[in-house]
Amino acid sequence: MEKIGGTSISDVAAVENVLVAGRKGSALYNRIFVISAYSGMTDRLLEQKKTGADGVYTLFARAGSRSAWVEAIAETHQEMRSINAEIFRGTSQKLVADDFVSERIKGVRSCLLDLERLCSYGHFRREEHLNTVREILAAQGEAHSAHNTALLLRGLGVEAIFVDMTGWREEAEMSLDARIERALSVIDLGKQLPIVTGYSICPGGMVRVYGRGYTEVTFARIAALTGAREAIIHKEFHLSTADPKIVGINRVHVVGRTNYEVADQLSNLQLEAIHSVVSKELRRANIPLRVKNTFDPQNGGTLITRDYVSDSPQAEIIAGLRGVHALEFFEPEMVGVANYDAAILKTLKRQDVRVFMKASNANTIMHYLAATPEAIALVVKALQGDFPTANIATRKVGIVSAIGSALNSQGITAIAAQALADACIEVLGVHQLMSNVDIIFIIDELYFDDAVRALHGTLIEHSPLRLAAQRSPRVARAAPPIPSST
Repeated sequence: MEKIGGTSISDVAAVENVLVAGRKGSALYNRIFVISAYSGMTDRLLEQKKTGADGVYTLFARAGSRSAWVEAIAETHQEMRSINAEIFRGTSQKLVADDFVSERIKGVRSCLLDLERLCSYGHFRREEHLNTVREILAAQGEAHSAHNTALLLRGLGVEAIFVDMTGWREEAEMSLDARIERALSVIDLGKQLPIVTGYSICPGGMVRVYGRGYTEVTFARIAALTGAREAIIHKEFHLSTADPKIVGINRVHVVGRTNYEVADQLSNLQLEAIHSVVSKELRRANIPLRVKNTFDPQNGGTLITRDYVSDSPQAEIIAGLRGVHALEFFEPEMVGVANYDAAILKTLKRQDVRVFMKASNANTIMHYLAATPEAIALVVKALQGDFPTANIATRKVGIVSAIGSALNSQGITAIAAQALADACIEVLGVHQLMSNVDIIFIIDELYFDDAVRALHGTLIEHSPLRLAAQRSPRVARAAPPIPSST
């Protein structure tokens, strides 16, 4: 069971290598591929993920000028055709690819125009339909890339089957599991190669329920339902010991083995490595997950399993999160009062801010929040209204974490803290649980990069435990191959 990410799928040569890679005959099959939208396409259809810049959806939702969203959808259509021209240059397949996206985009445009006209009457409200609009727009990115991939493979002599899970022009509603089972039931996996859209229509809405990581949800659910021997995610990067842009490409190395508990910590840090739902699904089904770099196919990548634990105590990854808001709530009246923070949590939930972690003592509760400054200001205002005698303060901080499957060395926390001190970085807080999976340091956000470099240098590059492990053939092993039936 394999998934190809958006940046990877945009490189035709690399994708051909992943999908075909010298395979012939039956070796091409007994696999299922889930395909993401081409890089930047979902940003055009919805909104820019990192900056929030307008896409077709935000322009339509704003209910401003019709010409703005109509022009945006026309530009998106043109971009799709440009991608088709690049992939199928000089072949008849380009006409097929262009006809497909034209039918989809023109259909969506007509749908939005009809909805706009309907909402011009007082009984129909645009905002009541926006979730549906968001879903149908998102679906077109994966429909485009999956259809192109299947078309490309058929041109190479592979019996590729385009599996459209988007619900285009379907009237019947069904669960995600039912849709997957129906789609795959008519495919002979031994002779056909399913190319599945990463978007799948389902009750509640894929984007609404799972956010922009919905393609990995489709991937994980198919893996669980088919009982895949191994699940593989092809990305444009390796899962490395730290961000090479911060530490340096020559100082990091691929994480060969780790477990799902470590993957959960990476997901909690909002890293684009593994969606939290993927960890849950695959861990529950006891399916190994391999993360590979599309552009380094000979490297075995990172193998993530349920039961792996490093033979020696060591940090495996240094990662973190910028732009965290530390919310300090001080109230002497809370001493001895059970569940005092219940009302605080209700306020945070009401304002839709994400609690990264929290800590407390007798009269102070610290919540570390991932949210916009505007959302934090609303939270503070609401809390001050509910707790007029409390002192509430906020500070923007950075969180840097040492993560590993076995951080149970008694001295590792002290070594890490000393590394930060040697780099002249003040530690504002330390958070560690008895599970021995991560050690979290709260620092001034200005020193985030310095902190990552300091911890990576001490705990990974120059750690005596790691150097000893690398010299041991029993511990320093590459991710082993696992035969895959799907």
